[in-house]
Amino acid sequence: MRYLAFATDYDGTLAHHGRVDAPTLEALRKLRSSGRKLLLVTGRQIDDLQQVFPELALFDCVVAENGALLYWPETRQERLLAASPPADFSAELRERGVEPLSVGRVIVATWEPNERVVLDTIRQMGLDLQVIFNKGAVMVLPAGVNKRSGLVAALDTFALSLHNTVAVGDAENDHAFLSACECSVAVANALEAVKQTADFVTKGDHGSGVCELIDLLVESDLQELERGLRRHHVLLGWDDEGRELKLPPYGTGVLVSGVSGGGKSTAVSGMLERLCQSEYQFCLIDPEGDYDGMPGALRVGNARQAPDLDEVLQIFVSPRQNAIVNLLGVPLLDRPQFFAALLARLEELRGKLGRPHWLIIDEAHHMLHKTARESTLASAHGVSVLMITVHPDEIQSGMLDRVQYVLAVGAEPEPTLRAFAQAAGVQPPVLKQTASDQRLFLWARDGGAVTPLTTVRGTHERRRHVRKYAEGELGPDKSFYFRGKDGKLKLRAQNLILFNQIAEGVDDETWLFHLQNGDVSRWFRDAIKDEELAGEAEALEKGDLSVAQGRAAIREAIEKRYTLPAR
Repeated sequence: MRYLAFATDYDGTLAHHGRVDAPTLEALRKLRSSGRKLLLVTGRQIDDLQQVFPELALFDCVVAENGALLYWPETRQERLLAASPPADFSAELRERGVEPLSVGRVIVATWEPNERVVLDTIRQMGLDLQVIFNKGAVMVLPAGVNKRSGLVAALDTFALSLHNTVAVGDAENDHAFLSACECSVAVANALEAVKQTADFVTKGDHGSGVCELIDLLVESDLQELERGLRRHHVLLGWDDEGRELKLPPYGTGVLVSGVSGGGKSTAVSGMLERLCQSEYQFCLIDPEGDYDGMPGALRVGNARQAPDLDEVLQIFVSPRQNAIVNLLGVPLLDRPQFFAALLARLEELRGKLGRPHWLIIDEAHHMLHKTARESTLASAHGVSVLMITVHPDEIQSGMLDRVQYVLAVGAEPEPTLRAFAQAAGVQPPVLKQTASDQRLFLWARDGGAVTPLTTVRGTHERRRHVRKYAEGELGPDKSFYFRGKDGKLKLRAQNLILFNQIAEGVDDETWLFHLQNGDVSRWFRDAIKDEELAGEAEALEKGDLSVAQGRAAIREAIEKRYTLPAR
């Protein structure tokens, strides 16, 4: 299921003239039996609500006092989410003739036109309070407390996300929580301003509209509304005419491909930042430690230690925390098996919580190679998948079938798109000649033309993790091989420390062959992706140093960047 939580306002939405009719109560029971969580989000105080709504136990949790208090009907437990205003505040309002005046555990409420006196009193007393309006009601709460903040606190107790929640309301104070949820619904009697911003407006009013929504939710998980849900689409960038290009956030398949060193990780890092900002949860499979240091995500595993699956799953207890699974400590041949085990655990978690929402797989041709058994991810429903690879033709056919968008990286996208199209068994797109100097090109698989893309760059540039290259295990395709002039040797260096060790031990002829052939600087540039180190090695390759001097200079250049003790 996509929608695991249902959040509804009370007055004017669930209730008409303060009461909930029998058909609406029956619909709530139907919804509860579907396994979803029911949350009531109201401006009312709990004592008042219990008097007018005896069936309160239908709800798993109540967000009362416009976000200031949580109440669990089953256990009758309460939890304040903010401090109460000072007692002399309400006393001062009464002294000034504010009537009627209602004082809850946190909320202080009255009616228009008392708002002027209320605001004046807040200013004079120097209090950090806000005034919220609701169809003539004037509610005073601590700054930052509203229906959204209260709903988030309630969802956290069930480890659920706003992106797996559908919300329904009718009035101005409902904007806060409606706009935050993945799908927002207004009943037919809602204020016009609420209808204009909602994703869907019911035909029925009050409880009748809620029943209408519940029927759609239980029968189809709101699939009919999917095409209209565009508020939370993920921005990729702009085309040459300045139009926004966005990705749907649910069940989307994306392939990022292009030449090595062309900027794939940089483009993906920017997208990851936007997923963090939008609170879509992701799990990143990072075989080479390229994304260590990414803000908003916790790393599990390193060059010395394989990731612990339980530790990965524990991260996802919080809906707003992301995980980077570093596979440097997992032997290369064992990584597909580890990935399959992790995927099984993630699928189980998604069945309960609907997240992580995105699975990002770097070096996807290793994890999902076409010679391996078809991954269960090919048929997994709902999760969005982003695959990053230099070799789209080596990925399993089932995963290629999932790809809806191809992001080609590099100044010449045609070879990348042609390789994908051939592997996926589809016609390659038509490339229009363009004067664009962009290095990113987006092809919507069912959309025809390829669009040059100006991407949204992240504020955080990907930080290269020093120990990955110093001590980790680069794959066979990215390792350095000391072969010698006649190819008699095959000494593999899968990291920089091993490179230095082998370089010290090989004969002078072998060392000179690779140095003079430009192999060393080429490896630094293409595999280690360190332009500065490559430039320094290139200068040494063209110089006239002795064998001993060349070895020492390369070793020193590596050690000062990668293998000195951390400070």
